[in-house]
Amino acid sequence: MAGKKPEDGDVTVEKKPKGNMVLIIVIVLLVVILIGGGAAAFLLLGSSHEEAAATTTSQQDVKAEKKKTSSKKSTDHLAIGPMYPMAQFVVNLLSESGNRFLKVSIDLELSDPKLQPEMDHKKSLIRDIIIRTFSSKTFEEISTLKGKDKLKDEVLDKINENLSDGQVKNIYFTDFVVQ
Repeated sequence: MAGKKPEDGDVTVEKKPKGNMVLIIVIVLLVVILIGGGAAAFLLLGSSHEEAAATTTSQQDVKAEKKKTSSKKSTDHLAIGPMYPMAQFVVNLLSESGNRFLKVSIDLELSDPKLQPEMDHKKSLIRDIIIRTFSSKTFEEISTLKGKDKLKDEVLDKINENLSDGQVKNIYFTDFVVQ
């Protein structure tokens, strides 16, 4: 029987196509899992990279600010004028995708305490100036210390154009988060 050829009446069952089908399903599942894992890794690492860049930028800004303040004379801290705290701002930054925003809190240093009533009266105008100025900037423009200083100067000039009883001497960022 070992050397016999199958005759017409003999039935033979081949199991190779079924084995091939299982192999194809396993390969397809592996490909789907790899693509899903790659997409998940891309999304997780992509957002992590942006957060790391923002953290690095803020750490560099803190170091630069420390150097700047340590080089000033010790009597400079005595010359700070009255502070006018502003409520927190959350604005969309200028970007193609529209998914970047800035959360910032600021205090305005006034030249004279007599300016306080005018600031109270013009608070809405001052908030509008700040919001318009911040929302016209891109992440790249405000992510560096030089960019933040330029932003301060621009806001300072625009606010002072609208004041008559004194001026704002400086702007202090008390919270600055870009996402």
